[in-house]
Amino acid sequence: MAKQSKRYRALVEKVPAEPLNLKDAIVLLKSFDTTKFDQTVEIAMRLGIDPKQADQLVRGALVLPHGIGKVQRVVVFAKGDNATTATEAGADEVGAEDLAKKIKDGWLDFDVCIATPDMMGLVGPLGRVLGPRGLMPSPRAGTVTPDVAKVVKEYKAGKVEFRNDPTGIVHAVVGRLGFEAGKLQDNIQAFVDHINGLKPQAAKGTYVRSVNLSATMSPGVPVAL
Repeated sequence: MAKQSKRYRALVEKVPAEPLNLKDAIVLLKSFDTTKFDQTVEIAMRLGIDPKQADQLVRGALVLPHGIGKVQRVVVFAKGDNATTATEAGADEVGAEDLAKKIKDGWLDFDVCIATPDMMGLVGPLGRVLGPRGLMPSPRAGTVTPDVAKVVKEYKAGKVEFRNDPTGIVHAVVGRLGFEAGKLQDNIQAFVDHINGLKPQAAKGTYVRSVNLSATMSPGVPVAL
């Protein structure tokens, strides 16, 4: 286990054993803003699902009300008119065979990968590279689409993807510590509401079992929602 710093241990002592309401949890989390950079805020929701069952997976994407405080680098696999509209919408790089070769050669300097349906034959073999990094285009996440301009603009505006991990926890970026408290609250509530709306019919018992907020260099703060 990595040794915890004196600063981190001092912050841990401020975290209560019982969950806080969202407003108070944000106030506490913002008090942890003691670094020289604007820390990323993440949410972790432990869900009452069986991750081994395909009909209980929780996955998707959401445009947060106030973005995530970062301009995401977006690449698009497209040709012809679709390539032109993707470029006009603000994609950082657009291509086909040339882009596939660049990625095969090890280039992964981007946050989101989008593809038109006709390009999946080219993109499919890149799954071994893109999949483990969460960058593989997916119809379910909305990153395989004929409307590339719309999706590029959404990700540039702060759209986040999520997928439960093998333990049934969903993680996502919901902003930065430098955000106003109200904007953080809006983003977090929007994400929670979205996850609640995705409850699988096959899931039994309590759906949302616990919620924690944390920043890049802070302990988690339990939230009662």
